[in-house]
Amino acid sequence: MTAHADFGLIGLGTMGAMLSLNMADNGFRVAVHNRTTSRIATFMDEAGELASRFVPCDTLEAFVAALKPPRNIILMVPAGAPVDDPIEALRPLLDSNDLIIDAGNANFHDTVRRANKAEQDGLPFLGIGVSGGAEGARFGPAIMGGGLKAAWDRVAPMLSAIAAQYEGQPCATWMGQDGAGHFVKTVHNGIEYADMQLIAETYGIMRDGLDLSSSACAEIFTAWNEGALQSYLIEISGKVANSVDPATGQPMLDVILDSAGQKGTGRWTAIEAQMLGAPVTVIEAAVAARNLSAGKSLRQEGERLFTPAERSLPTDTTLNTDDLRDALIAGKILCYAQGFDLLEKASDDRSWNLPMPDIAKTWREGCIIRSSMLNDMATALEAKPANLIFAPYFADLVSRTLPALRKVVVTAAGAAIPVPAMAAALTYFDTITQSRGTANMIQGQRDFFGAHGFQRTDQEGTDFHGPWLNQHLK
Repeated sequence: MTAHADFGLIGLGTMGAMLSLNMADNGFRVAVHNRTTSRIATFMDEAGELASRFVPCDTLEAFVAALKPPRNIILMVPAGAPVDDPIEALRPLLDSNDLIIDAGNANFHDTVRRANKAEQDGLPFLGIGVSGGAEGARFGPAIMGGGLKAAWDRVAPMLSAIAAQYEGQPCATWMGQDGAGHFVKTVHNGIEYADMQLIAETYGIMRDGLDLSSSACAEIFTAWNEGALQSYLIEISGKVANSVDPATGQPMLDVILDSAGQKGTGRWTAIEAQMLGAPVTVIEAAVAARNLSAGKSLRQEGERLFTPAERSLPTDTTLNTDDLRDALIAGKILCYAQGFDLLEKASDDRSWNLPMPDIAKTWREGCIIRSSMLNDMATALEAKPANLIFAPYFADLVSRTLPALRKVVVTAAGAAIPVPAMAAALTYFDTITQSRGTANMIQGQRDFFGAHGFQRTDQEGTDFHGPWLNQHLK
């Protein structure tokens, strides 16, 4: 077989197929392979007029032979062993300067391991996060790269060509060494979980508290998408709320079971945040909410047993949709502030030197959490504020919208309408803006039962003890 393909791609599931078509659309010739070879023929049939830009390969040997050296191979397969297996099978067939790129939803710890192994063997390897779903993969995703800078530079022209564009700038950025790209993608997904949960809670108040129909909610979301909340998630929320089930004629939202699925990346975000001591309480609340949503039968039994108060706002309530809009703005900013704080802590811990403004810029188009707010976040992060909400622009915006968030959380709690992510955002704000908290009691307790010591407010040092210690020893 003549080696004439510019890139190779293994894994023709939805994301791999769409990314392959994107590459072909941008003038690249692509060799394709899939473990289940029948999928290759199906893909070629579906490729239509782009089929001539693909080289279908039933075996790895034919696949490698079809690629121009030095070879560049993209893996679009599920995380875990499905990534390790083709790497192990490919390496004996490749030259020392052939590059393997894992573009799946990998756990960044696996990417670190694979990158270290490749570096020890003197072989190039990249782990890149690709966000935007099937539509993004097909027409331009956000791409977050990790690995050796030289390897990134080698394929950056192609990745920039297939990435989403924001005002002519590609949303494709090298984030740092080894697993940096996949870590940034993980945090992106954690923020995605939280953003979606905040929107769902807002919908819940409109539906249960204000007794608004799905079509009325759709109108509100659509109007909000013209203002500060302009984003992909608000846009599609309006479309979802406005859709009608063809089978029953009912609003789609009324026939969708309230049990949310998840692939696990939000959970990974929460786990890594705990390991790094980074408070991502809004993301954690969103993950917990999805877990609770899965327990439908448990929630049904709970409702039967406790017969909670009617979930509607009092008739004399002053809560309105403007309050909900502002509360959502405040919650969104606080969620992103937590996400960027986690990225900073991971960057320090791993010596990645993550480019915070560039991360925000990369997320402006192509990815699921793209929004107009990210442009302002990129500008704010240039000044390296201690926290995103301390940047002047966002400090002002949070100050103006925080009263609405407080009003919504208090009102929803009084009406037995759960708003875990909004409540977490509010509590986070109240905590980081209170100079004297209550952890002195915790330190006293720890010293009392474990002699762990504490710092004093009036003396230097870290190993003071209370009078109870001597009483224990007598």
